[in-house]
Formats: sequence, C-alpha cells, structure tokens
Amino acid sequence: MKRLFAVMLMALLAFSVFAGGSAETATTTTTTTEAAAEVPEQFHIGIVTGTVSQSEDDLRGAEALIAEYGSVSEGGMVQHLTYPDNFMEEQETTISIIAGLADDPLMKAVIVNQAVPGTTEAFRRIKEVRPDIICIAGEAHEDPGVIASAADLVCNNDFVSRGYLIIHTAHELGCDTFVHISFPRHLSMETMSRRLAIMQRTCEELGMTFVSVTAPDPTSDVGIAGAQQYILEQAPAWIEQYGPNTAFFCTNDAHTEPLLRQLMTYGGYFIEADLPSPLMGYPGALGIELGDVSGDFPAILARVEEAVVERGGAGRFGTWAYSYGYTVSAGLGTHAINVIRGESELLNRADIMEAYGKYSPGASWNGANYVNVDTGVGLRNFFLTYQDTYIMGRGYMHVTDVEVPEWAYTVK
Repeated sequence: MKRLFAVMLMALLAFSVFAGGSAETATTTTTTTEAAAEVPEQFHIGIVTGTVSQSEDDLRGAEALIAEYGSVSEGGMVQHLTYPDNFMEEQETTISIIAGLADDPLMKAVIVNQAVPGTTEAFRRIKEVRPDIICIAGEAHEDPGVIASAADLVCNNDFVSRGYLIIHTAHELGCDTFVHISFPRHLSMETMSRRLAIMQRTCEELGMTFVSVTAPDPTSDVGIAGAQQYILEQAPAWIEQYGPNTAFFCTNDAHTEPLLRQLMTYGGYFIEADLPSPLMGYPGALGIELGDVSGDFPAILARVEEAVVERGGAGRFGTWAYSYGYTVSAGLGTHAINVIRGESELLNRADIMEAYGKYSPGASWNGANYVNVDTGVGLRNFFLTYQDTYIMGRGYMHVTDVEVPEWAYTVK
C-alpha cells in the first residue's frame, strides 16, 4: 500500500507540473492571440474635409487615399465626407457628419482636415460611444488646448516658425512692407493671432513696415463670391498705396486666388499661402490647365512656375513645392493606417514625417511640438510642421535651415 501510495503521489506531482506548464503555455498563447486581435484584418478610416470651393487641396488628398486604399462603398478602406462651406453657421451639421462615422462598426480612425470649429465636440461624441477610434485633427481652427483635449493627435502648420520665416523671406527678396489680410473670426484663433504678432515683431526687427487690413469672411453673409470680389476691388489700391515692394499675405484660402490675380497684374510679392500649395490660387489666377498632371506635384509646380515666369513674376511669387493640405490629408490618413496595423506609433514625430514624406518626396520639413505661450507647457499630442519655401524663378529659400529666434516663441 505504501508503495502504491508513493507511485500515485509521484504521478500526481508529475501531472501537476505538466498541467502547470500547459496553463502557462495557454496563457502565453491567449496573450499573443489578444495582441494579434488588436490589429484588425479589416477596418475603415474616415476622413472629413472641406469642399472644392473652400479647401480643394484637402479634398484631393482624401481622394489620393481612396485611390490607394479604396473607398468603403466599393469594399475599400476609406470613407470620405465633406462638411458644409458655411460651417460656422452649420456647426451642428458639421458635428453630426464627423461623429456619424462612429456608427460604422469597422471604423478605427477619423481624420478631419481642416479641423473646423465643432471638431472637438464631434471627437468627444465619438469617444463616448467608440473610445477605440483614433481621432486626428489636421490644421485645427479651435484653440490648441481645446482640440488637444479631445483629439488623440493634432497636426498644424508651424504658425510660430512661419510667423518669423515668411517675413524673413520677404526681407531677403527686397520687400520693405508687409500687408496681412484677415478678419475677426480668424484672428480670434490663438494660432493666427500669435502668428500675426510674430509677423509684426519680425517686421520691427528687420526694419519693415507692417500693415494689417480686414477683409470679409467668406463664411459670412457675403459668401465666397462676395469676399473674393472685395479682394479684387481693393488689391490694386493697396498696391498703389504701399508700393511694388510690398509682400501680401491672407489667412483665408478663398482670398488667395483673387489676390494672386491682382498682384500678377499690378505688382507686389506673395511669399506663400496660409496653407501653401502650387494649387492654392495659382491655377485659377493664371488660367492654368493641370488635368493631365493631377497629383504629380513636381509637374504641377513646373507648369505653375513656367506661367508665373512668363507673366513677369519670377522672384516674386512663392509656395511650398508640395501642397500642405494635400499632404496633411493623405499623410495623416496613411499614418492612421500604419498605426492601426501596428507599423507606427501615433505620437512618434519620425513616423508622422515619414507618412508626410510619402506625399512630398525630396521636400525639406521642420517643426516642433506646440508650447503654450503663457505657461510654457508643451502638448505631447500637438505637432507643428512646415516645409521649405519655393520662390518661382529662384528656387528653394532653405528656410528649414534658418534658426528662428527664441523671442518668437514668447510673443503673443
């Protein structure tokens, strides 16, 4: 009996060891399976942009994503929607359009470019029902602290660095005056009001005259047509008043085309648009056909540059070689896909820049995290970026190599 008991005891111990090993193996297998399940085999991303009339480049970037990854309606990955042109008056509609993307059970990321007012609330509504959805804001109109509280990632143009560099470039080109065109809604935004203050201070530092003028808001009662007509009528008088060595800058996309048209006719300089692109204003202002080179930015830039030079604008008109709005839409969409697939980290600057670089090969980029001017506290999920300035008939200005003075980060 003793021998039988000993044998049974040894067998029991052996079984326990074996069972323990199996449990450990099973746990490891389960953990691995769960980790793999975090990367879905099939998923959707949503991207919301403005329309052709308000922000064509943003929309074309979304179309580039669809061309690469397919639209949801055809069994692909990308769901593209647009918000109303009059988004300030139709804010609840805008919120509903963005938040409605969470109704798709396969939705894993929502990108809004430009992230107009209402995006923060839309992201909050998404997170309430689908906390698993990654919310990304491109070129946010709401204050940094507000949008960053709801978005997982925010990417804006570097309004601090550009506030200095746009004036610096104008000065290098021989400009003695800088005219800033905007309206109260835009100047109520921290990003634009701080950039305005930096531009003004830079003009003082470089001995240039700074002028701020107000133009109609395209989202107001006058609409886009009325706002553009105002620029067409006023620009010749501004050029006559301030002289041919004046550089002009407008904060709204819709103002850009009529401004370029008049500067080309009456003189003056245009360093780059608020959201720079060779497509921003130039094709319409110069009557350039680009249908055969759609999406080919080196070819687009070459054709725009040729037209500018033929009209006598060499050395006076600039842009970014690759569209900012296009790059942000396509780049952030690609970054979201890479993150969902486990190939990139959401807040890794190098990963974001790699996604941007996919749509701007050869262009130089720079930037930094956003830092609150009052508290000195930075936001980990808020990135600022800018591309080198290209002056047509002259080439790159190498502004990504220019050191922005420390005082620019404290001006408000």
